[in-house]
Amino acid sequence: MEIGKKIMELRKKNGFSQEELADKVGVTRQTISKWELGETSPDLKQAKELSKIFKVSLDELVDNDIENILIEKTSNTEKLAGLILKLLRFLIVFIIVLPILVIILNIVVKNYRENNSGRLVNTSIQCTLHDKEYSYEFEYFEETGQIKAAGGDEYLANITNVDNESDAYVALDKITAYVENNNGTCKRSEPKEVKD
Repeated sequence: MEIGKKIMELRKKNGFSQEELADKVGVTRQTISKWELGETSPDLKQAKELSKIFKVSLDELVDNDIENILIEKTSNTEKLAGLILKLLRFLIVFIIVLPILVIILNIVVKNYRENNSGRLVNTSIQCTLHDKEYSYEFEYFEETGQIKAAGGDEYLANITNVDNESDAYVALDKITAYVENNNGTCKRSEPKEVKD
């Protein structure tokens, strides 16, 4: 809609005559008539005064469809905010759930390994080295050699570094090899099943 038609529509809607509106704006009645006929247009100062009189924005007065643009921008902003909120919710759930899943998975894997690693056995090794007796004991899974518990003479553990071993078979061989290489002897007990 042209500004002249908009001025006429708003003037009639507000119940003003051309002369009354001219008095309020500070122009002649002929100027209002020329505006409404589209022969001339109000300048910026006059347009601002008209928007105050009619209680409308300048955009509405000149029929700029700014409302649809604002609604579209607001809608797009709301969609983006909604997407960001969904992403944040997912991340929070992921951050909370992931450690729990890792803990559960570790427990399941540990139980699976223990249940599928054969029976739990105990073996000890007694060694004589430099005329002294030393012993070390391992509790481990027979199939895999995975150590569940170990302990014994500190001297034997320190010189062979068996505390860092996870495989009982490797640890027993390490102790035996060290002692025999240093002119000592070792004797292993037969593995005995550990009863719970």
